[in-house]
Amino acid sequence: MPHENEGTPAALVRLRVGACGQPAQLSPATWQHGRVTAATHSTLFPRVPDSADAVLEGLDPEQRAVATALHGPVCVLAGAGTGKTRAITHRIAYGVRAGMLQPASVLAVTFTNRAAGEMRGRLRQLGAAGVQARTFHSAALRQLQYFWPKAVGGTMPRIVDRKIQLVADAAAACRIRLDRNELRDAAAEIEWSKVTQAVPADYAAAAAKSGREAPRDPAEIAQIYAMYEALKRERVVIDFEDVLLLTVGILQDRHDITEQVRSQYQHFVVDEYQDVSPLQQRLLELWLGERDNLCVVGDASQTIYSFTGATPDHLLDFRLRHPGATVVKLVRDYRSTPQVVHLANGLLSQARGRAADHRLELVSQRPPGPEPRYAEYSDEPAEAEGAARRIRDLIASGVPASEIAILFRTNSQSETYEQALADAGVPYQLRGAERFFDRPEVRKAWAALRAAARFGGNDTLLEDAIGLPSQVRAVLSGEGWTGEPPAGSGAVRESWESLAALVNLAQDFTAAKPDATLGDLVAELDERANAQHAPTVQGVTLASLHSAKGLEWDVVFLVGVAEGMMPITYAKTDEQVEEERRLLYVGVTRAREQLSVSWALSRSPGSRPNRRPSRFLNGLRPGSTATVGRTGASGSGGVEQGAAGGRSGEFEAGGTATAPRRTSRTPARCRVCGRTLRDAGEMKLMRCEDCPSDMDEGLYERLREWRAMQARRSGQPDFCVFTDRTLMAIAEAGPSTPVELGRIPGVIARKLQRYGADVLDICAGREPGGDDEND
Repeated sequence: MPHENEGTPAALVRLRVGACGQPAQLSPATWQHGRVTAATHSTLFPRVPDSADAVLEGLDPEQRAVATALHGPVCVLAGAGTGKTRAITHRIAYGVRAGMLQPASVLAVTFTNRAAGEMRGRLRQLGAAGVQARTFHSAALRQLQYFWPKAVGGTMPRIVDRKIQLVADAAAACRIRLDRNELRDAAAEIEWSKVTQAVPADYAAAAAKSGREAPRDPAEIAQIYAMYEALKRERVVIDFEDVLLLTVGILQDRHDITEQVRSQYQHFVVDEYQDVSPLQQRLLELWLGERDNLCVVGDASQTIYSFTGATPDHLLDFRLRHPGATVVKLVRDYRSTPQVVHLANGLLSQARGRAADHRLELVSQRPPGPEPRYAEYSDEPAEAEGAARRIRDLIASGVPASEIAILFRTNSQSETYEQALADAGVPYQLRGAERFFDRPEVRKAWAALRAAARFGGNDTLLEDAIGLPSQVRAVLSGEGWTGEPPAGSGAVRESWESLAALVNLAQDFTAAKPDATLGDLVAELDERANAQHAPTVQGVTLASLHSAKGLEWDVVFLVGVAEGMMPITYAKTDEQVEEERRLLYVGVTRAREQLSVSWALSRSPGSRPNRRPSRFLNGLRPGSTATVGRTGASGSGGVEQGAAGGRSGEFEAGGTATAPRRTSRTPARCRVCGRTLRDAGEMKLMRCEDCPSDMDEGLYERLREWRAMQARRSGQPDFCVFTDRTLMAIAEAGPSTPVELGRIPGVIARKLQRYGADVLDICAGREPGGDDEND
């Protein structure tokens, strides 16, 4: 916690001395000096509070505002390390202890069993036992099991543990040959399709629209997907995604069951809301109905799972869907030192795109620590050895091994660090991935190399192979290795990376021992594997950046932060590159006290040093030039009340609305039939999809032609200028002033400023004036 001479924290929220059931205001001294426990670090909990007001003790003003906002829609924008779980668990507990919430009527949902378990534990220790805290799938499965006999009849189908075999059967039935890794990729495409609610016939179009690079011909994936669904029906089984789909189907079709669920759960809390998929959002809407007792928590700057169907749009559009929402911003970072927080803020200051418009400027609440260290190495083994040496010294100085982590972009990078730590005598543990030598493709390749070493004289693959590296490439070519990496990401790419690591190892081994044979290399692999099988439970954590989400350590090493790895080579579009930046931001914000960022100029010793540090570090690491980025952020913590008569809109940088929006607390309604609108697309049109349109068709076509021209100029897809729905809404409204145009959902401030004059000219029947050459 900060001392008084460490500067003024983020903007405080003035809390009134409340009416009945509302707590008195805490003085800053109460929460600035020891009464607030570390928001994310401590796993120790005090005794159960003896009153509702005692639940609020130790919360900072913004966390306290969350805890006491018990009615109406609430959106909590919570930066990394700001105590979001603390805030929402105290909110639930305060409501329960004050008698305003019944424990059994509250459903809190998150995305992992670990997070749900942590939430339940905290609620119990706050005296709020009985609240349901579950993942989306767990909550849906309970409802599906309970209502299946009533809604469908009979016994609920068995849930398949792993869909790979079913996908394999589907591919075989379609006469499409897939290897193990291609099966994993096909399964991932099926999962993505289902959570984004795309049926087999729509897969190709949906993948193209989202910019998704299919691992096979989209028509083949669609064919396998359709056969997969047919086989499930034939075998009377369902998969993990069906749990959500079937629950949604029952709630949509059986209003009696929907009302029963809604009578049970009346208050909802959703954690990590930036990771909600369209299917999960639909389920949440069915649970909620016409009510507005919903609290969501998220951070668009930590959206790193878009490849699974997650989207931050639901978080960013929350005020649009719930015009009367109260928005609370948590920016006091209790996890990391000011030096780490400064780097994290610097990363996002250069970001672009919609998530960047809503970034939060974190304010560290911890004493100063060391500056982040930046290290450049000649090659990857040297980088790994450098990290291992520093870690060995840290452990010798008293830092627990369990409080140190090495984080990398891909699992294929782990082998170099596994070996370096083993050579240095440092215990380690892998998180979220198999050990390198335990991976199926590595074990298979290892066996192939062993066989070639033993019987290579009779192997036609080796006839033209001269030298050890050539022999290894020849053997591994039969296992899926090629000279060029496969396009895109996924299991096929990961497998190729593992095999490429073995090819690289052979080259390095030959450089060290020019006379080495294939048998010598196999013996080297045996020794490396055996050295890594020692107990490592209490060791240094090795993890990919994706699997590190939600975790934290005192010391973090971010390795391989070079172009081609961060951002990864297959991140081609602006959206993909920005997600890579957010992934690095997540990595930085895992560190509490010490952070090391490193990169290598070449892959292996003696190779050409043609790599360079990641563009994301420009202007942040010593000696680099800053990239022109964004200015301003939704940085100051505080509360935006959504009372009637106030302004509402998208969360623009700076936290203010830039154009008049609907200000009523009531749900958006169709301007034709009056029905409540829940779909974001319908909200843009302010009418139901099926209600008659009064759109000016000629105006719509002129707007589309203009949009295509703008998109060509900027080199981005048409929808990045304005979506079809927004153009339809403009063509229906026919705005004549900037204020009228700004009222149309989808016309946010920056688009109003950039395109507003042109759009108004077109609406008025004039040729659009000016150009955007300087934008």
